[in-house]
Amino acid sequence: MSQKSSRVDSIGLGVRLLTRFAGHPLSHRLGLHRPASALIKSGARVGFAAASGAGRQFKALRQLTSPSRGARPAASAELFDLTPNDEQQMIVETMEQVAAELLRPNAEAAEADCAPSAELVAQANELGVLAMSIPEGLGGAMTERSPVTGMLIAEALAHGDMGLAVSLLATPSVALLLADYGSAAQQDAFLAPMTDDDAPTASFAVTEARALFSPYDLATRVESRDGGLVLSGEKALVVNGASSDFFVVAARAPEGAPGLYIVEAAAEGVSVQAEPAMGLRAAGLSRLRFDKVRLREDAAIVLGEGDFDRIIAASRAAWCALAVGTATAVRDYVIPYANERKAFGEPISHRQSVAFMISNIGIERDGLRLALLRAASRMERGEDALREVQLARTLAARHAMQIGSDGVQIFGGHGFVKEYPVERWYRDLRATALMEGAVLI
Repeated sequence: MSQKSSRVDSIGLGVRLLTRFAGHPLSHRLGLHRPASALIKSGARVGFAAASGAGRQFKALRQLTSPSRGARPAASAELFDLTPNDEQQMIVETMEQVAAELLRPNAEAAEADCAPSAELVAQANELGVLAMSIPEGLGGAMTERSPVTGMLIAEALAHGDMGLAVSLLATPSVALLLADYGSAAQQDAFLAPMTDDDAPTASFAVTEARALFSPYDLATRVESRDGGLVLSGEKALVVNGASSDFFVVAARAPEGAPGLYIVEAAAEGVSVQAEPAMGLRAAGLSRLRFDKVRLREDAAIVLGEGDFDRIIAASRAAWCALAVGTATAVRDYVIPYANERKAFGEPISHRQSVAFMISNIGIERDGLRLALLRAASRMERGEDALREVQLARTLAARHAMQIGSDGVQIFGGHGFVKEYPVERWYRDLRATALMEGAVLI
């Protein structure tokens, strides 16, 4: 396919999905016309420009006097209602089409290349994946800060492919982090440019390469030296490491507590090395090394009491959402196969061992999703959700990998070969229990 025809196809897809999103009869009544228009405007500006990163310099241009935050959604009158509202339903339908028409067909190529193509990233951003994480006051499309919506988006994208979903959500996750906790100067220099034609890419680096790693016990450290801050250490499994323009790095502050610091990829002492892993190969995983990197004056993200806990919880919840989406893909893929594949004169779904295996996939997937919805709804209301997130994380760690393994087992020998995606989903689902950072809801 020529570059021109590929461009026409992608623009056609973007126009079709965004027109549906903006032209829904409820968009004016619910106040969605402006954010939908912002998505279309953002997509038109982004086009197919690939992010150039190596020497990007970040400077405050707008001279913001106060940070821009996303408002919390109004409290629901219902005691317990899991039904997405009209806005969420439209967003989910759009993301489901992105997953089906962009992610699923390109997953195999992205895994082989260990990164998504620049064209695919541009197409996803045209459809608002990034704009929905940037406050409207800074030129984005986020009018409300909704962890439940973030969960639904991550789940829908992971139904296409978890590795690609992680890659596409890495920069939006940093945008959410800066929208929630960034100062006016940080938002001016790092968040506002994400609405420009040449939007920077970013990643949230937390994981370190050591056994029994905990984000509360960080070997990466920041020290006070010569009137400034110096960062030293190493981060592993960093999403989009080679293509990111800056990173938000979790490191131990000079005072001893965990903290977050903005580090530009072009800073002296920063080195990046590819680190392909068993799963999530499409996410462009890398190893970052910081050799006495001198940080800029506004590098530290000022966190209040309990904020670091909430950020880690939001990241773990996002990984659970990705696991739910991939588990749903496994379930939806194995059921028709088991009904059509015949052995000894009847479909293999008639065998109790196969039927019970599929039932367990559905049971554990639904249980994880309910636990996650409870956690996300508490986060959305501003309530403490650390316990609920940990329950969802425990379920994901315990059952996500088993769901992937059962999917491979149902396919038998076919599940072992790359002709079918179940082996890739199995490898990706193994990451749920060990990844920290990278994505947020």
